[in-house]
Amino acid sequence: MTGLVVTGIGVVAPTGVGVEAHWSSLVRGEPAIRPIVGFDPTQYGVSLAGQVTGFVPADHVDPRLMVQTDRWTWMSLAAATLAAQDAGYTAPEDAYATSVFLAAGSGGNEFSQHEIQGLWAKGPKSVGAYQSIAWFYAASTGQISIRDGYKGPSGVVVSEGAGGLDSIGWARRVVRRGTPAVLVGGTEAGVTPYALLCQATSGRLSTATAPEDAYKPFDRRASGHVVGEGGAILLVEEPGAARARGVERVWGEVVGHGATHDAHHHADPAPDARQYARAIQLSLADAGITPDEVDLVLADAAGVPELDALELEALQRVFGGRADPVPVTAPSSFTGRLMAGGSALNVATALLAMRDGIVPGTAYLDDPVDAPGLDLVQHSRAQQVETAVVLARGFGGFNSSLVLRRPTEERTS
Repeated sequence: MTGLVVTGIGVVAPTGVGVEAHWSSLVRGEPAIRPIVGFDPTQYGVSLAGQVTGFVPADHVDPRLMVQTDRWTWMSLAAATLAAQDAGYTAPEDAYATSVFLAAGSGGNEFSQHEIQGLWAKGPKSVGAYQSIAWFYAASTGQISIRDGYKGPSGVVVSEGAGGLDSIGWARRVVRRGTPAVLVGGTEAGVTPYALLCQATSGRLSTATAPEDAYKPFDRRASGHVVGEGGAILLVEEPGAARARGVERVWGEVVGHGATHDAHHHADPAPDARQYARAIQLSLADAGITPDEVDLVLADAAGVPELDALELEALQRVFGGRADPVPVTAPSSFTGRLMAGGSALNVATALLAMRDGIVPGTAYLDDPVDAPGLDLVQHSRAQQVETAVVLARGFGGFNSSLVLRRPTEERTS
């Protein structure tokens, strides 16, 4: 096991730009799912999404770089800067001491759509040279590395919604091999016509026109989810290296990770939750803890009745033997599902819950389904959180579970 500490968080999300803006929105219980703006989504059968407002790319990205990159990369560049600033991290003299290992599930959608439209309307000469890099899954990883001079081992994880957690799992390997600091997580920008069409074909998007009806994970009226954009990037460090550079504040410790695959079907979920439960069990074993020691679970929360039922089955397999029901919440219900960015954002949310002793509720959870042995959190509440489990599933059968713990110093005091 390789322990990591989270020293910096950068958030660009529908709930706000900056970690405190995001957190205060969640604590106040303000859903950020609204009618889609920027194009008319009527023909796609959906009308709502979690879009980032108040984000001015030019405030975070050099205009010369903006013309070369897509909106999702702008958000990643901004979140990476915010994370480094939050951690008080400046690039060390050793350029190989920092890695960038992000997740991506969609790529540069808006940029690519414009270029493809130009191709079909005007021909090949209308397509710019930057198309070859702006759409690519590794664009955000590469652009952050180039801009900030980070030359450590870097890469991109493509496991859809599970990617934000899996990137942290990969960071542990990178640190184990000698690189002391890694930027992890990711952002997405899939609220564009082409990307929305791709997601609509899954049959999992809600067609509701009122936000209070659209994305209701674990509710008896659940009928799908809405998409969102944005996410979070975090700086994780080897504990000794963080102490050596005099870090003043640690958000939390990464103490366990587990990942599995259903190996069932490219789109349909497995008929049982064994592999999902196994991912959770692996993460707890990796952390060296029992289910009784978990104070909070941040669920994947698909919002699709069949998938919600499978997630509850997995949780009951793992936590059903506890004397007290484990609290389960779904912060993504406030933002929509952000693919890889969503699981990274949930990590940030879990760390904030630990800091303040507040568990955010689940938006529009008016009539919860039966969930014996589980405590489905409907509204924000005060609760001490020492250990949290963050869950994520990716389209196609990916399962991931991450165990976080409050900083050792805080737990000792």
